[in-house]
Amino acid sequence: MSPKYDETDGPYRARIPADVDAPDKILYGFTFRQMAILAVAGTGLYLGWQALHTVAPVPVLLAAAVIIGGAALGLAVGRRDGLPLDVWLLGAICHTRAPHSLAAAGAGSGDGVPDWVDVGHTRITLPAPLRLPADAIDDDGQIRLGGTASAIVAATSVNLGLRSPGEQHTTVEAFGRWLNSLNAPVQITVSAQPVDLASHATALAERADDLPHPALAAACADHARFLAELAARRDPLRRQVLITCRTGGEAGEHAARRRADDVARALGALGVTARVLDGAGATSALAAAADPYRPARHGGLAAPGHTITGRTHPS
Repeated sequence: MSPKYDETDGPYRARIPADVDAPDKILYGFTFRQMAILAVAGTGLYLGWQALHTVAPVPVLLAAAVIIGGAALGLAVGRRDGLPLDVWLLGAICHTRAPHSLAAAGAGSGDGVPDWVDVGHTRITLPAPLRLPADAIDDDGQIRLGGTASAIVAATSVNLGLRSPGEQHTTVEAFGRWLNSLNAPVQITVSAQPVDLASHATALAERADDLPHPALAAACADHARFLAELAARRDPLRRQVLITCRTGGEAGEHAARRRADDVARALGALGVTARVLDGAGATSALAAAADPYRPARHGGLAAPGHTITGRTHPS
């Protein structure tokens, strides 16, 4: 596209090809992976022909070659669920052979099975140890990942369509400067999370009588009924933007937290409201990512390393 000499000429547009991640074609429209599959199949058919053409009928060999060649061609060019067919089949085989029952393993356990369990004589399939990448979540929101750490920044989105061409150009430049300043892996996750309007409606209905004026109480109760009806008729969703920052070799116990604070300040220049999640917020974000339609309610669990106390009743 021709360059623009004035920011008021119109919005800046850049064309990005849709197949930017497509593998390169090397021969007859086939990729290297497809050519490797066809080459292996062709070599196998040739060796089989050389070994069996003197002892087996030719029509039988030709029929077998057509079947095997067709299967190899389908494996090379076929796709399923957006994946190449060979990758999809390999994933299916790995999923079938992998244990389907997992249990949390302790830090010092080798295979997650206690010593008193007789593995050799039991007929019950024992659960395999569940190995998670995160070791612990600190109070300040740092997620321990073995030798490294990460932190999560919750951010809002920006509607560029409502801004002038000059503001769009400034916003894109600021976002580009932030991307160019990164020296460690950063993951941006955009997801749709369900909104619990029923709880909001119940809370509003309970607080309506506490308002000082009857008109305010009536408006609050009417809004609570509207939210309850909306929750009954539809499943509202909200957009959630999470930015995960990992340490890039920085020294210090709170390096991930400092990097997350820098990201929040950099995104503030774009008009984005960003905040670094604390320990409870990071726990809720990870739990919602695992089960978005049943988010965990934090506050009832103690963090690792905390002493659990209880109330004592006088005798």
